[in-house]
Amino acid sequence: MKQFAVIGLGRFGSSVARTLARMGYDVLAVDTNEERVNAITDEVTYAVCVDAMDEQALKSLGLRNFDVVIVAIGQDVQSSILVTVMLKEMGVPRVVSKAVTELHGKVLQRVGADMVVFPERDMGVRLAHALVSRNIVDQINLSPDYSIIELIAPREFVGKTLQESAMRREYGVTVLAIRRGEDIVISPGAKQVINEGDILVVVGRNDKLRSLEDKL
Repeated sequence: MKQFAVIGLGRFGSSVARTLARMGYDVLAVDTNEERVNAITDEVTYAVCVDAMDEQALKSLGLRNFDVVIVAIGQDVQSSILVTVMLKEMGVPRVVSKAVTELHGKVLQRVGADMVVFPERDMGVRLAHALVSRNIVDQINLSPDYSIIELIAPREFVGKTLQESAMRREYGVTVLAIRRGEDIVISPGAKQVINEGDILVVVGRNDKLRSLEDKL
């Protein structure tokens, strides 16, 4: 069973901590704000009020024994960078750090963060795509050039097989799965028929996905 620690219990950090706890994992939640710590105490394994900038206090938490530590410190860029550095020096196997700007993210990568996330930016991208296309449910950016989107099956595709929809041939994208109510069809074949209400999970280059969106 993996163990997680979350440092910083703002909206992002507390959401990550609660979600991991609901999934059954051991979660240590850390913040300097006592109210935030008290608010989450009953929902995670441990919750402590500690100043993450205090290296000795941080070491006393035994974070090197956790599988993943998430640095979810908000707007205090300097603190998030220094805490990331201290965690890697302590020998934490995997540090995931939240960035608020591209420059902040580059610095976090340089100082050793194993993964850098941009929750505000990514949420903005998702919302923008949802607003401009009535069929897009969600979008995950895999890299600057590739993404995965969840697409409500357009009327033009309903009743057709994947092969007949010509998504791969005409748009250069691939359907990874189909969400159908509570069921998921993994790696659907060319003869798989698209039903009304299906959610298509599609991967491809961003320009190809945009071309698909524009046609629907």
